Amino acid sequence: MHIAYVCTDPGIEVFGHKGASVHVQEMLAAFLARGDAVTLISPRIGPVPPRFAALRLMPLPPLPRGTEAEVRAQAQAALNDLVTEALRAAPFDLVYERHALHAHAAMEEARRQGIPGVLEVNAPLIEETQRHRSLALADHAASSAARAMRAARLVSAVSPAVAESARALGATRIEVIANAVDPARFPEVSRPQDRLTVGFLGTLRPWHDVATLVRAMDPLRRAHPTARLLIVGDGPERARLAPELARLGAECSGAVAPGEVPQWLARMDIAVAPYAGDQPFYFSPLKIYEYMASGLPVVASDVGNLAQVVRHGETGLICPPDDPAALASALARLAGDRAAARRMGAAGRAEALRDHTWAGVAARVLAEAA
Repeated sequence: MHIAYVCTDPGIEVFGHKGASVHVQEMLAAFLARGDAVTLISPRIGPVPPRFAALRLMPLPPLPRGTEAEVRAQAQAALNDLVTEALRAAPFDLVYERHALHAHAAMEEARRQGIPGVLEVNAPLIEETQRHRSLALADHAASSAARAMRAARLVSAVSPAVAESARALGATRIEVIANAVDPARFPEVSRPQDRLTVGFLGTLRPWHDVATLVRAMDPLRRAHPTARLLIVGDGPERARLAPELARLGAECSGAVAPGEVPQWLARMDIAVAPYAGDQPFYFSPLKIYEYMASGLPVVASDVGNLAQVVRHGETGLICPPDDPAALASALARLAGDRAAARRMGAAGRAEALRDHTWAGVAARVLAEAA
């Protein structure tokens, strides 16, 4: 099978380091591992790692950066004609697209050619952009999203909330398919019993609410003085959090390459996925599946569907959002019963490696789209 993978989101460098980039890379790798021919169509490809040597590239012109939002939006919209040309330049059996603002040509061209079009939707992008950035050409963004949703043979939504958003835009055939891991990246780890490292992996943005985790460390350390904090990642919140992180003696890695993530997770004993409760939650946090694959007990905020992802008392603990005392109590519970923490970590690892693999995601997408 020859698959066209389309990603026109200007915020995603395909072979970059952030979570969205990792998601794209892992889906590309899963298709290639099946023996499929894959052509990547994108304006932001970046240096291609050796393991993607078999990937075929159709680069699009880079989008302008540092210009007015409307100019950038116009450039995004103009990519539709170029995507159509690219999809007509070679015979494809399936078009797989990561949903982006102002992008509809890939799904419409797949429908015109009579081949499956799969639209992967990771967030309600219009609402997200309006909330956190500036949405230019809002009418075009809305009509474009609706066109893409209606044209797709299958919409692959990462969470139930994203599925509802897609349905409201006109999608009719939707499957909820969460994020996953590559088991080969996460070997089993033996963790020393004489340490207590609480860790967070991810971009430091307000909705990740690392501030609540930071505030939970003082009460945790009163009960467990050896507890230390490890932050793996970087982002706009780091400067604001820096004084408190320094006071706690927290270790901060800065941004790390995807290939380095497993070794950083191996240095943690408890992993945290804190999320603010005052914002809509529609994510499928990649970090949680990577935590689980690493054999870590997970403490997650009770937002969205996370109570179904992290089973309380089985693969980790769920606690109220925005509550440092509750988070500290959950962490102390795991710190005080290391045997239970190890059992939860082992159960999470078994579940992730059995039920949440990128190979499984790829196989399911292709079966549903057929």
